[in-house]
Amino acid sequence: MQPKRVEPVLSVDEYLEGELASDVRHEYVDGEVYAMVGASDRHGLIALNLAGALSQRLPDRCQVLMADMKVRAQAAERDIFYYPDVLVSCDPGDRERYYRERPCLVVEVLSPHTERLDRFEKSLFYRQLDSLAEYVLVAQDYRQVEVFRRAEQWQATRYTEGTVPLGSVDLSVTLDEIYRRTDR
Repeated sequence: MQPKRVEPVLSVDEYLEGELASDVRHEYVDGEVYAMVGASDRHGLIALNLAGALSQRLPDRCQVLMADMKVRAQAAERDIFYYPDVLVSCDPGDRERYYRERPCLVVEVLSPHTERLDRFEKSLFYRQLDSLAEYVLVAQDYRQVEVFRRAEQWQATRYTEGTVPLGSVDLSVTLDEIYRRTDR
């Protein structure tokens, strides 16, 4: 006998409509919503530095989006919407107004409150996106960038100095650029 699927508490349409009117951003996991916490200045600077470097160097067909753009993942019959710190989508067909479904690169800046979620749960669902080539975790309290690449079976490569190559967008960013103005 097949288990009966329970209807979500909140539908995707209700969630998306609610986000338009809400002063607080929420992530959505299979009908449940979770309020987002505020970020530190260092967190915001790192995300801005990386998004700025990407935006300046990528061709116009690529969109670099920050914080307020959701990524939609559908895995194991679950609908999930996360707000990554930075995402890049170079697919011209991936242009929903309030979310992207086919990013090639997703970046999360780690904080003590979100690291476990970013490193495990979000990582698992982002990797279900066929379009995703790289998932990047950036430490905010020390200089370290971890790049997880589909081509390397999602094994982490850690960078603590020099340059971080991002094959998904065919460019590199230095740690000095990423940590600019953060005293790191």
